[in-house]
Amino acid sequence: MFGITVRAFLCRKEIFIIMERFTDLKYISCFLEESFISQGMNPVVASYLNLAINLVGLLLLLILVNYIIRRFVIESFRTFTNKTKTTFDDFLIKSNFPKYVGQVIPIFIIYASIPYILVDHVFTLKGVLFLTNVYVILLIVWICRSILRTTKNYLRTQDSFKDKPIDSYIQVLMIFVWVVGFMFIFSEVTGESVISFAISLGAASAILLLVFKDTILGFVASIQVSVNDIVRIGDWITFSKYGADGTVTEINLATVRVQNFDNTFTTIPTYSLISDSFQNWRGMQESPGRRIKRSIYIKQNSVKFISPEDLEKLKKISLIAPYLEHRQKEIDKYNSNNKIDTTLPINGRNQTNLGIFRKYADSYLHDHSAVHKELYMMVRHLAPTPQGIPLEVLCFSRDKRWENFEYIAADIFDHLIAAVPYFDLKLFESPSGDDIQELGNYISNLNK
Repeated sequence: MFGITVRAFLCRKEIFIIMERFTDLKYISCFLEESFISQGMNPVVASYLNLAINLVGLLLLLILVNYIIRRFVIESFRTFTNKTKTTFDDFLIKSNFPKYVGQVIPIFIIYASIPYILVDHVFTLKGVLFLTNVYVILLIVWICRSILRTTKNYLRTQDSFKDKPIDSYIQVLMIFVWVVGFMFIFSEVTGESVISFAISLGAASAILLLVFKDTILGFVASIQVSVNDIVRIGDWITFSKYGADGTVTEINLATVRVQNFDNTFTTIPTYSLISDSFQNWRGMQESPGRRIKRSIYIKQNSVKFISPEDLEKLKKISLIAPYLEHRQKEIDKYNSNNKIDTTLPINGRNQTNLGIFRKYADSYLHDHSAVHKELYMMVRHLAPTPQGIPLEVLCFSRDKRWENFEYIAADIFDHLIAAVPYFDLKLFESPSGDDIQELGNYISNLNK
């Protein structure tokens, strides 16, 4: 009985020894080599053949683990995000965050197995560990980039951040992450500490400032643009220097992207937004109406005093008939009280056709349904020019959409231009070829 117990104990001990040996990675990595040598193979050949088989086995294991991660882990994460109401995890999927995080397990397998596989190949071991370390640094940078991109895309969906230059801040953080990553890679290559590299980097700060001058200026400009609320994404700006006239679609560290109204794109340096002058139409877009400010030019020699006959004819125009009645009574009363000789129209007070037309234009604007009545509305004379007397119309349209705005403005001036002859006024127009030809024909007919 005692012998049986001793033999059972020894068998169990042997089983534990065998299990311990097969869980020892060093034993597993050298198991084939020892087998090849025991069968009479050259030790050098056995060593390299064992190495090749181990590397192939490790590669197959990594492929299998990577497949499992892609097939199950990433798909499970995708299924989970589809069931959640938040969009942040959806953007994590789009930025390949699960894919990058899933690489941690294969890297752990490499770190755990490669020292045993390459135990007799020190130089190769150092090279593989170096490449693995560099890959780990790059993987951390990619994970940080994925998180930053996810944050940027998520913030763009929030109303409070839609018009903010998020791209600029994200790009600055990305530059910082890449700089730190390259510092660690440099430390791996040279064997120096990151702190010593940072100290030497500080000594070369002047060169860095020169190299990253545009980036620094763009970052400062982005902060000023955001803090001072100079430009938002979605603003309509006009920047003649760069030929930009359209909607701002993107503000990043280096450039501002503008989609023009002909669907072309113009890029503007971000720093130009604070160093140069441009026009932002946001105030117009946020106001109740859009301004119409245009002029028609009246020939000066067509301006005259109104006779009683002309006055009676103009009273047929319904928009100004009450005004003419009231105004003429005031003028007649003034001239009568002051005993003015009205045989000459220049004496005393008298109405002119241009003044009545100006009043007509003002009344027409007040009566127009598309003109905003609560904003400025005015018809005024400007200083005479060689092209005549500018009669400027200043008002605001109710509809701010560009095509409707142009239609309203054209409708107003179509009517005013057509109404000019009813007041015995003439519009200025530079002589054309037909005018000169008619003048020549007229002179030739006089000479006949």
